[in-house]
Amino acid sequence: MTSVSADPAFPGWDWEDPEGLDATMARFTENLAACRSLETVSARVPRSRQELRELGLTGIEFAAFRTPHPEGLGTDLLPLYTPDARTEPGPVYLVDGAHRFTQLDIGDPLPFDDAAVDWVYAEHLVEHVPLGTVIGWLREVRRVLRPGGVLRLTTPDLERYVHGYLEEKGGFFARHRRRLRTLRVGPPMPERRAFMVNQIFYHFGHRWIYDEAELRHALAAAGFDNWRITRQEYREGARADVAALDTGFRRDETLYLEAAAPAAPPREAR
Repeated sequence: MTSVSADPAFPGWDWEDPEGLDATMARFTENLAACRSLETVSARVPRSRQELRELGLTGIEFAAFRTPHPEGLGTDLLPLYTPDARTEPGPVYLVDGAHRFTQLDIGDPLPFDDAAVDWVYAEHLVEHVPLGTVIGWLREVRRVLRPGGVLRLTTPDLERYVHGYLEEKGGFFARHRRRLRTLRVGPPMPERRAFMVNQIFYHFGHRWIYDEAELRHALAAAGFDNWRITRQEYREGARADVAALDTGFRRDETLYLEAAAPAAPPREAR
């Protein structure tokens, strides 16, 4: 028995072939990276808080080709491209006349000074990277965030999948399948509970899946011990402008966690 899609909108789509779907998702991502125009606005990434401010930037959204935050710098490992040009690591680009972007590898040290940014946001990024790389990246994020700054992370919640496995029919798994079908994310998923657990580990290029305790462990290992770490809800958080970056696409399966940096100690009166 095969699960290859007979839906003409998704030719050859096989939910039970993770490697084949990885190739499909790679093509989809490549399409997202296409843009109408690229303009270099800075020959190098601004390093200091002042340099970032001069470009109107206060924070960074990772794994984002086009961050909608008006003061955000979008970053991704992959390049953006037009028919005549493509991004390279180093410069900051204006994408389609509206979004600032620079090409970064989160496995490398971040090119920003200490305490350079007010906020960092990453939606469904950490599950695509080995745990050790995530911890190294989080150390760098902690370094570049200013006192009082905010980190917001979102990722699929393993706890919801475990509970879904134990639920009767009609629970989280059924709702999640219906949601993806409504959003036209492939043909209908198989209804087997074991498949639903396996796909969150082996599909979409996933490398490590978190529950709240595991994500808190990664933060602690990266030195966030004295930061205030709180679980949040969709589009709710310490900064409304940062929480507004949450997309509704997979909110039903998502864990939202924020880490707020300690405020700077008050200056002594002279």
